[in-house]
Amino acid sequence: MPLKLVFPKKYHMPTIAALLPMRHSSERVPGKNYRPMAGKPLFHYILETLLAVPEITHILVDTDSPAILTGVAENFPRVTALERPPHLRAGEIPMNEVLLNTTGQVEADWYLQTHSTNPLLKPETISRAIQQLLTSYPTFDSLFGVTRLQTRLWNGLTLPVNHNPNILLRTQDLPPIYEENSCIYLFKRETLLQRRNRLGERPLMFEIDRNEAWDIDEELDFKITEFLVQQQGKIQHVL
Repeated sequence: MPLKLVFPKKYHMPTIAALLPMRHSSERVPGKNYRPMAGKPLFHYILETLLAVPEITHILVDTDSPAILTGVAENFPRVTALERPPHLRAGEIPMNEVLLNTTGQVEADWYLQTHSTNPLLKPETISRAIQQLLTSYPTFDSLFGVTRLQTRLWNGLTLPVNHNPNILLRTQDLPPIYEENSCIYLFKRETLLQRRNRLGERPLMFEIDRNEAWDIDEELDFKITEFLVQQQGKIQHVL
């Protein structure tokens, strides 16, 4: 049975453990989690972001990657790195099963999951998401990040999803539709246990600006995101 990590509550605030799962292998962008981006490994960006979020009690990295385990130990002493068990390492293993294993090793009131592939996500955005759910609970029992879309969408049967082709509204006047962007999930362990899902019965959609919500799935995403990271670095240098 794994040793459970228990963190004391401070000032009666709920404990929030941030979870960062990362696999060593990646099919579409080889080695993307630890691939250098603008001078440092990709996963460094999100860990630096999480460390700057005051509401987060502790940060746990779950990985099967020797490179990431070494990188965390050398560069992030405040972060706990957990080696993923062999039976959870295959690419087809559902993420919810990985999260069940990780949440079983750390006791917290809430769990926040994000990805290394969201390097543009800001600490203040994560803080805002946490506060929004805490002040909305129990009306809402979980939270996930979304990006607003206002464009003409069609399904595979050539049927309009969110517009009437006979009424050609400007795209900015279309009713918004929302894309799950994989940037932020907030949930309780009991939700994960009961539903085998990060989302509860009453999830709250949390809108994230498109400029922050880039998620690296393909090589083009990596190149675009690296360009944006470099541009942000130039702006900060000037300031």
